Amino acid sequence: MTAFKELVGIEAAKYVKSGMIVGLGTGSTAYYFVEELGRRVKEEGLQITAVTTSSVTSTQATRLGIPLKGIDEVISVDLTVDGADEIDPSFNGIKGGGGALLMEKVVATYTKEYIWIVDESKMVQQLGAFKLPVEVVQYGAENLFRHFKAKGYQPTFREKDGKRFVTDMQNFIIDLDLKKIENPKVLAQELDATVGVVEHGLFNGMVNKVIVGGAEGVRTLDV
Repeated sequence: MTAFKELVGIEAAKYVKSGMIVGLGTGSTAYYFVEELGRRVKEEGLQITAVTTSSVTSTQATRLGIPLKGIDEVISVDLTVDGADEIDPSFNGIKGGGGALLMEKVVATYTKEYIWIVDESKMVQQLGAFKLPVEVVQYGAENLFRHFKAKGYQPTFREKDGKRFVTDMQNFIIDLDLKKIENPKVLAQELDATVGVVEHGLFNGMVNKVIVGGAEGVRTLDV
């Protein structure tokens, strides 16, 4: 599986050209994309400016010598490459397994071209087997939890090292164990309208290209 992730990361890096502002995703697959960009910066003289989607990716990019700017320092991003936790046949996706969904969606919103890189296990017929992350403000989080429980969404607060997980933006994440999401767009609208929800992991109709790694090699799907 790691080999597939590395292959798609390297493939995605081929789309990066000197002079670009590049959005760097977060997660185990995006890691290899960032590593390949670092290699190209060092060995090929690739000249880019990067915007990251988490403190973890910022640390990695800094180690590799990739110049960084904040999202508010750029008008737009030329290309963003990130992973995904599930992708359905309509190219709606769930993201946020690493807890960076808010920053990932902000960067994706301001990018001209958005590419997801995944191994073939992430391509599914219906979203929902992967728990849907919902980032919520700390104030009133218990009430939101009760609200989701009453709706039958099987919520759990995400934890790390035995403590409630706090995102880079100082919010909590409530994961919804939905099993199946019948209509991702309707659910997204519901969550968008729920007070206290900062962002959710449904990335509907946002991606332009998906690069998939599997037993038969790497294939690129144009949306």
